[in-house]
Amino acid sequence: MPKVLFTVQYDVLSDKRSDYVTAIKELKSLVHAEGLETYSVYELKGKTNTFEEVYIFSSQEAYENFDDAEDERINVLISKIESLKSHNSTKYSTLVEL
Repeated sequence: MPKVLFTVQYDVLSDKRSDYVTAIKELKSLVHAEGLETYSVYELKGKTNTFEEVYIFSSQEAYENFDDAEDERINVLISKIESLKSHNSTKYSTLVEL
């Protein structure tokens, strides 16, 4: 089964960076799902306050079944992170392994 790589890239408002880092660290500790092999967050080198969340799923089925909205605390953190982003900066990408 091919793996699926799902990414979300966005800019965080510079005056909200500290709040973002706190929220994303907690989110990283909570995001778990069957078939989710890895969840990581990176800051783009040379581009301060631009971050990319990377999800690696073991299969297309695991990706399609992923729902991080089941946990109330996760929902609160996702809403908070959304409020810290620059408007219209979010880009999504889904890659399927050959």
